[in-house]
Amino acid sequence: MGNDKALREQLIKLIKGGEAHADFDRSVKNFPGELRSRTPRGVEHSAWQLLEHMRIAQWDILEFSRNPLHKSPDWPRGYWPDSDAPPNFKAWDQSVKAFLADREAMCALVADEKTDLFAKLMHGDGQTVLREAMLVADHNSYHLGQFVMLRKMLGLWK
Repeated sequence: MGNDKALREQLIKLIKGGEAHADFDRSVKNFPGELRSRTPRGVEHSAWQLLEHMRIAQWDILEFSRNPLHKSPDWPRGYWPDSDAPPNFKAWDQSVKAFLADREAMCALVADEKTDLFAKLMHGDGQTVLREAMLVADHNSYHLGQFVMLRKMLGLWK
């Protein structure tokens, strides 16, 4: 197996997570609707806020990686939902679905042999697709840790 192919496969595993810690699916699965807006003492964000933040940030990184005309949201306001609670019952599932679709799109970008992982993005200031893929994995891993801690504090983690 060539180094390029091996690197792409390892990046995809890193993006999907779950090898060194809980993965996204386990972290969000069966999260009770009535607890999605709860923030226990000492916790900064609700499950809804974490989920939406992860979705927005991943989407932004993906779009930056593949679309030179993409405009990122304003920081920090554009990366966090306004409310602790989902706006309606369907919003949680829609956010999960969008997160997973964007994660798959990032994996497809990385897997595509036409993607030069090391080329600087012309519209950036030194970023590469390799760097953006690792950023997605790092950012998601950080917030999944928060998600697991929140679940533990709410008595939802075994």
